[in-house]
Amino acid sequence: MNGFLNILKPPGMTSAAVVAVVKRLTGEKRVGHAGTLDPEAAGVLPIMIGRAARLFDYLVDKEKAYVAECAFGYETDTQDATGTVTAQGTDYPAWEAVRAAADKLTGDIMQRPGMYSAIKQDGVPMYERARRGEIVEVPARQVHVESITLHEERPNHGVLMTVRCGRGTYIRSICEDLGRLTGCPAHMRFLLRAQSGIFTLDTAMTLEEAAAYKDAGVLADNLLPLDFPIQHIHRVDAPEWLAKQVINGVKLPVKRVKNGADAAEGQPVRVYLRGQFWGIAVREGDMLTWKCQTPPDHPNPPEQKKTEEDAHENLA
Repeated sequence: MNGFLNILKPPGMTSAAVVAVVKRLTGEKRVGHAGTLDPEAAGVLPIMIGRAARLFDYLVDKEKAYVAECAFGYETDTQDATGTVTAQGTDYPAWEAVRAAADKLTGDIMQRPGMYSAIKQDGVPMYERARRGEIVEVPARQVHVESITLHEERPNHGVLMTVRCGRGTYIRSICEDLGRLTGCPAHMRFLLRAQSGIFTLDTAMTLEEAAAYKDAGVLADNLLPLDFPIQHIHRVDAPEWLAKQVINGVKLPVKRVKNGADAAEGQPVRVYLRGQFWGIAVREGDMLTWKCQTPPDHPNPPEQKKTEEDAHENLA
């Protein structure tokens, strides 16, 4: 099996545990996830299967969207409802105060993730150090928050909101910052990742649904294709007479592939042969050099006859 599964991860399950389940369902050893999702959070978790893992560096995961509930009244050491209370307050903010604070947290901001974050220090996640009782100092870093949209008030002093942001943004930290800006301690009560790059809730399936597809013998038919999450990359099509070079991973002349001349120097391109995706190459001068090949499971047969245009290009 080669492709992507967009799994709707349930709360209380680690991303690694989801990968383990998918390995059992597919029988594939090469399975990984793109973009860790906290155990207590739910939402889309892109899973790479087989040759899909080769495309990890080309996935766009900068655009993320989360639905979260910020609860006012106390802070915790984990910045969410599972942690130990570290600060309390009853000066609950008005709606407009929360909106004004949210406006201050949009754009390029400096954020200090909590000590229970998945950021690694010397190869060890911060949350592991924190659970061992170590004193963890997480440095502040710049992140981008596109927007924070407030939806409605929730019971027990909660506010439901949608946060659109770039990679590396911690929603738990945003909730805590909302509390500090409004003068009332706050934490994150609920989190759902609704989007990670091109992967959205619309194309997500639960692990139970994936298991049902496996039992019905159609799990492979429900994989998202290898080129599904890389449509943002420029596409080129190789003519039939270059089939041998494509199949063998030989450099391709830029001017001899359709749309090749439109690729900028150093720009990655998606390479297709007979309408099928074969991998990623990068323009280096007048040639396209392969960076990763992902040949189709069932390649289309060669054309019976070369077109007049292909024959002319071959002779040129």
